[in-house]
Amino acid sequence: MTKLSVNINKVATLRNARGGNVPNVLKVAKDCEKFGADGITVHPRPDERHIRYQDVREICPVISTEFNIEGYPSKDFIDLVLETKPHQVTLVPDPPDVLTSNAGWDTIKFKDLLKEVISEFKSANIRTSIFIETDLKKIEVAPETGTDRVELYTEAYASGYHQKRAEVVKPYVESAQLAHELGLGINAGHDLNLDNLAYFKQALPYLDEVSIGHALIADALYLGLENTIQLYKRALQ
Repeated sequence: MTKLSVNINKVATLRNARGGNVPNVLKVAKDCEKFGADGITVHPRPDERHIRYQDVREICPVISTEFNIEGYPSKDFIDLVLETKPHQVTLVPDPPDVLTSNAGWDTIKFKDLLKEVISEFKSANIRTSIFIETDLKKIEVAPETGTDRVELYTEAYASGYHQKRAEVVKPYVESAQLAHELGLGINAGHDLNLDNLAYFKQALPYLDEVSIGHALIADALYLGLENTIQLYKRALQ
């Protein structure tokens, strides 16, 4: 069964647009859990333009489902992860000013950096995943970093889904197969939605987890949060 982790960054974006605490990010995290989400994902950035570091500290002790913190391994981020000890940390190569994650790690160029950071997290018994594209050479090197999983960056799949879905999913199938053979777990995320999720899941038999935020929160505006979470979970069955 592929797990659904709900990224609640967009809820924090809405809160921050007005100030105050509406919508309440902590309550939304607990509601997602109550409504059937298998995990909660947050991606704090240095400017705290959506999820704040304090949000992470407050969410961690009140949810019992899996907690996944994404981010670039700056010193502040590493300290936050070691302080809160989530179930999983997902490393992304985002520079501070990027709007959203838009590239995967070059595991060849940054192998030593990743190895050092991942070693620190693993010593704290935190599962690690690295955001990566469907470059088989970079996936081959991923185990050398010590990571437990890779998270496949799915923008290319989502962009081409309606025109040539069999063609655009193929690199992901090959990447997942290789990662599985190398003993890595497989996560996926970015622009997955109710239109393209079921096909992606059916094509990747070893898919452990998807992290979905923007589309799911947007759907919830029309369909309600509880119903939306159940629809996404149904697409993963």
